[in-house]
Amino acid sequence: MSVSNHLIERIHQSKQNKTHGFFDRARVKVFVTELYKVLFLPQQENTTDQLKQDFEKLQDHLFNLIHTITGDKDLTEVQVNAFFEGLPKIYDHLNQDAQAILEFDPAAGSLEEIHLAYPGYFATYVYRISHQLWNQEVPVLPRVISEYAHSKTGIDIHPGAVIGEYFFIDHGTGIVIGETTVIGNHVKIYQGVTLGALNVSKEKANQKRHPNIEDHVIIYSGATILGGNTTIGTESIIGGNVWITQDVPPNSLVYHKSEIKIKDNSSLPESLTFVI
Repeated sequence: MSVSNHLIERIHQSKQNKTHGFFDRARVKVFVTELYKVLFLPQQENTTDQLKQDFEKLQDHLFNLIHTITGDKDLTEVQVNAFFEGLPKIYDHLNQDAQAILEFDPAAGSLEEIHLAYPGYFATYVYRISHQLWNQEVPVLPRVISEYAHSKTGIDIHPGAVIGEYFFIDHGTGIVIGETTVIGNHVKIYQGVTLGALNVSKEKANQKRHPNIEDHVIIYSGATILGGNTTIGTESIIGGNVWITQDVPPNSLVYHKSEIKIKDNSSLPESLTFVI
């Protein structure tokens, strides 16, 4: 089977018109995982000199990634310096996130367990470093970093979202947090939650499309909250599988009420008579 010269030429022209250089996503994975190891995981040598060497390698690695995108060495150096200057604040936020898990998850035995075994925490880590690069207006790279966490954990957090302190994801698989979402402090989110947009038209790309979640809110599994004008008020609890497109006042409880009926000899409702 042969490929037409016309198609080959079209592909060649398309690649020639790309604005960014060759981008190896495997190198992104290495940077993300190596930074996580340096920040949180025990190493064979935990000396100050070894940490300095590790950070120098990470700086070089990030420089290569950003330079591949920008092609400008001076701009790349500025971006790398800005990222590592912001790293202490990111580290503090991540320590707060780990403390929130340790405090509220009865299954969490130690900070070491959280660092080693909690996918929600890893997804939060990836969000916080990608958000830093997003704020620095580094093109492409923040999205590639966030998609690595998505593929690894099943948790999809856009780097443009704004998330406060002591953020707690429990279980996490299937969570979606959109680009213009704003989340306050001490918020807990369970698996399958969607913080999304009511309208996905391209004309609204630069508008507030995703909800606001105020402080001390708990959102249980499967809840869907949509819309840029939707605010969940502080101290509210959102039950599982609810659908919300309007404001919820502070201190609210939103849930579906389940009914329990004892079976008798009468026939089942039509909605329950199905075959798997």
